[in-house]
Amino acid sequence: MDRTESLVDGARFDVCGYGSAGFTSMSALRHIHRAAVPGKGSVCLFKVLLTSECINDCAYCANQVGRDGPRSSLRPEELARVFVDLHGKNLVSGLFLSSGIGTNATRTMQSMIDTVEILRHNHRYRGYIHLKILPGAPFDCVEQACKLASRVSINMEAPTVGHLARLSSRKDLQQDILQRMKWVKQLTAGDDRLVPSGQTTQFVLGAAGETDRDVLDATAALYGEIGVRRVYFSPFRPVAGSRLEGVRPTPLLRAYRMYQADWLLRVYGFSPQEVDLALSGNGNLPLGRDPKLTIARKQPWLFPVDVNRASYHELIRVPGIGPASASRIIEARREHRVFSLQQLKKMRVATSRAAPFIWYQGMSSLERQASFLPWLDGDLVPKTPSLAEVVG
Repeated sequence: MDRTESLVDGARFDVCGYGSAGFTSMSALRHIHRAAVPGKGSVCLFKVLLTSECINDCAYCANQVGRDGPRSSLRPEELARVFVDLHGKNLVSGLFLSSGIGTNATRTMQSMIDTVEILRHNHRYRGYIHLKILPGAPFDCVEQACKLASRVSINMEAPTVGHLARLSSRKDLQQDILQRMKWVKQLTAGDDRLVPSGQTTQFVLGAAGETDRDVLDATAALYGEIGVRRVYFSPFRPVAGSRLEGVRPTPLLRAYRMYQADWLLRVYGFSPQEVDLALSGNGNLPLGRDPKLTIARKQPWLFPVDVNRASYHELIRVPGIGPASASRIIEARREHRVFSLQQLKKMRVATSRAAPFIWYQGMSSLERQASFLPWLDGDLVPKTPSLAEVVG
């Protein structure tokens, strides 16, 4: 069990969803995580490394080569057995399998695939598996991963070649990472049976001195050109004994703002140019301001929006109105017109944010002005967000 504990602890830097299942009776269960799975709500995943040995020198990583500390590994059949035991006890319903790179990427990736094949073929497990693709893994391993996994991912960590070079001398962004992403896109094109939950990636915020603009530009390109399903943002935390030990940790609020901006791109359909309006002169999102609110203020000609006539596309650009509440407004309009803020509150509209940007017949200037006052000097800085608020 000691090896398993070490390997689940080593997997804590990979983001796979939000929150913790809250198990405390066994330390080996500390890194069972809840993750949002398309079409299945949230599920408990057993998040683990195959090995904590690694030949790479990534400066942000606890498993980087040369860093002192014990290393652990599990054989494919051992790891499969641990998962089957947890699954049989109804403690987990899915697997998130990552790994350091042991002797080389090919051998380690093949061992990860062997683990999944044991589960799929020997134990007849048909549930959710998120499988990491290792940088530098060969095409045949990527192909096998796409045939076996529900979701695959390969972490970019940094948005440009230059930024990644600051973090690792052994990774090539174009050849080792982006090429593998393109292979996944190629292999899964037109076949919904392969990787049904798509591919994802992750950035480490603040490790390489990148700006939010750098990361958002890369994110928009990944959505548009690679077809990545989702991008995750992990705030940098210095690791004792690493090259970045003395670098300040990245505020969790930065990741929170990045997820808000990501939602505008991925869910709300904002263009990269629109999201750019939320950035300050230094290329970063102000920590004290909601990106959507900033964008709305910089496009005053779009407002106020008539909630009884506006399209879905126009409604979701209003601060305080999201996809669900926009749909509720459109549905309600089929029965009656909107004539009060109280009605909108019942539709889950954040009326304190929305009121300055909307209009309906009978709306008084006092209603709009009173609601507008809290936002005259900028967004209120939220309390330190939880992991669920940041990732979810």
